Amino acid sequence: MYYIRKIKALLILGFSVLVLFSCEKDVLIGDNDAPYYGGVPTVLVEFYVNRVFIDLIGREPFDEEMENEVAFLRSFDLSMEGRDSLIIKLQTDTTFIEGDSSYKFAYYHRMYEILKVRMIEGASNGYIESEAGNAYQRYVVDSIAGEMLDAYKRLLIYHNLQDVIKSELQYYNGIIGIKEIHRRMIFNAVYDEINMNVFNYINAVFDNLLFRYPTLFEFDESYKMISDNTPQILLGQSGQSKYDFADIVCDSKGFYEGVIQWAYLTLIARVPTSEEVDKHMNTFYYDYDFQYIQRQIMISDEYAHFK
Repeated sequence: MYYIRKIKALLILGFSVLVLFSCEKDVLIGDNDAPYYGGVPTVLVEFYVNRVFIDLIGREPFDEEMENEVAFLRSFDLSMEGRDSLIIKLQTDTTFIEGDSSYKFAYYHRMYEILKVRMIEGASNGYIESEAGNAYQRYVVDSIAGEMLDAYKRLLIYHNLQDVIKSELQYYNGIIGIKEIHRRMIFNAVYDEINMNVFNYINAVFDNLLFRYPTLFEFDESYKMISDNTPQILLGQSGQSKYDFADIVCDSKGFYEGVIQWAYLTLIARVPTSEEVDKHMNTFYYDYDFQYIQRQIMISDEYAHFK
């Protein structure tokens, strides 16, 4: 009887151990080893470092930087973790760098300049300041003449142009995000001058930000919202002004999908798959972290050409 109880106890213990191990989450799967990058030639590693520097801060690395970053990546066996650390450094490091002020400053300056190229044909800050100055002078003249409605319009033009200039440092300091800097780029007199009249403006905003043209319904709603200042529904939101139109478009799901598409096109020269867009939207639509999107693309073997 004793031996029977002992056998039962051993069977129960064995079953418990089996259940315990079957519940483990870290299951090893065959042929799932981390990629081996030891055979990647140094010239390809240097090419990667050079490309990362140019894409993020707009210049090639100095010789010392190249040597240090290649060694750093090698110390991580060229893993994606090491690549991610390098990219984060260029996006966030505030240590003084001669000529750049800091990597972070250079990164956000380049972001600002790229967005101006994308949205307002690369208009210089000097040109924007000049247009703002002209608007302010007309505001003063209209105010003195008692033309207060026109004066208010001139003052609004002035502030919108100043907002474009301010957006570089405000984006750098985290005061505004990817949505607001885009909204400012499409809500100013320079963008209006490039895309004259409401018809062209609506089509340009949809094309630039959503990578498509509006449907007939969307165009009609947008046109009435901007021209008539009447309440309309666009992309699931209500608005009744040109400001509302710009804000609605930049707050839409399509806008964030468009930013992802733009990131892929600028970094690896292709349109993302629907699966890639869905994967990024799971976080980007809620945290608005464009820098993370960049890193996910730039740590890939497709970008690095390590495979």
